[in-house]
Amino acid sequence: MAKLSAKEIIDSLKEMTLLEIKEVVDLMKEEFGVDPTAVAVAAQPAGEAVSEGPSTVDVVLASAGPNKIAVIKVIKEITGLGLGESKAIADNGGVVKEKVAASEAEELKAKFEEAGATIELK
Repeated sequence: MAKLSAKEIIDSLKEMTLLEIKEVVDLMKEEFGVDPTAVAVAAQPAGEAVSEGPSTVDVVLASAGPNKIAVIKVIKEITGLGLGESKAIADNGGVVKEKVAASEAEELKAKFEEAGATIELK
């Protein structure tokens, strides 16, 4: 098997969804017995705190993109809103879900991006 360069690995990660990347990280934990996030913390210079970011964020629809029907379905699934309300959000954009855990927000963002939407986490 040919050895991949660090750049090749990063390029392949860019083509994956967040869920696929999480699976890779989990496999690394199993295979090597090391948590990659722990390595990142250990490599940080002394005295420099690790920034976790906000614990909760708002999921905001910036654009429904070309496949609006798929985006409406995702909005309905996530929010439990009716068809009319979901279509209004898809048409006008705005907050889809407020105060969501950062990890859940990333999963929601991945769902929307698969449907063709542009999402912002604020």
